[in-house]
Amino acid sequence: MVKKKWLGMVVMMSLTLILSSCSSIGVGEKRISVGGKNFTEQYILSEMTAFLLEDEGFKVKQMNNLGSTVVRKALENNQVDLMWEYTGTALITYMGQNPIADPDKTFEKVKDLDAKNNIHWMNMSKVNNTYALAMTKEKADELDIHSISDLGDYISAHPDELTIASDAEFANRKDGLPGVEEKYGFDFGAQNIKQMDIGLTQRALDKGQVDVSVAFETDATIRAYGLVTLEDDKQFFPPYRAAVSVNKEVLKKYPEVEEITGRLAEKLDSEIMRELNYKVDIEGNSVSVVAYEWLVDNGMIEE
Repeated sequence: MVKKKWLGMVVMMSLTLILSSCSSIGVGEKRISVGGKNFTEQYILSEMTAFLLEDEGFKVKQMNNLGSTVVRKALENNQVDLMWEYTGTALITYMGQNPIADPDKTFEKVKDLDAKNNIHWMNMSKVNNTYALAMTKEKADELDIHSISDLGDYISAHPDELTIASDAEFANRKDGLPGVEEKYGFDFGAQNIKQMDIGLTQRALDKGQVDVSVAFETDATIRAYGLVTLEDDKQFFPPYRAAVSVNKEVLKKYPEVEEITGRLAEKLDSEIMRELNYKVDIEGNSVSVVAYEWLVDNGMIEE
């Protein structure tokens, strides 16, 4: 009986030591979660952010491949600590506000409105994932079209000559093609708008099936097909600048996150982002390799 009692005490002491040891694991560790949407650019931004934070001693949990509204809700509900978000998406989609042409004013408006949601905006980059109109360089040079004003002038002088590839959403939204036509004073004509999936528009342009295509500034296909984007000289398209949105309590706990992510924001722009997207989408490299090599090449982490 004494022997059984002694064995029981040994077992209890062992369990106590194990539980005590487990509870001490991770004490003092800096833990943070990084959210991301479900397209290449977001995967890259999330991966680069994770590498930088890990290099500074953080234990990072990535929560990628989420829809835009899903990851936004996760940020609002404290399930995600920080993410790269686009100023235009926040202002127009989440906050229901009218577009603002000025990037800095858009950023400040979003920052102000999101404060009540316990979300802080910081480190706006020069990555602008906004809409654009694209042409092949050869066609643009041939017709001397380099801005949307040039395009409008040409269409007005040569009605029904040029066609455009567009997805259904851009073709019908007020902040899409109808708004562009109204702002710049021209009309493609319904018969000259070729609607197709957004993933096919630049391909149709490259194959000569259309003369103009809807695009996004950071699309990898712009480089892949040797396209040029027309200058939005009247600033119709709202800015969709990538910036860091973070839970205020997390930032208060880890204020160094602002400086760490700021290093990345300072170096990135649309051209660099387009190149990184190209390496993944066109060349088939992994997101991790592309993100890591770029950070090393730019002296942001050591190999």
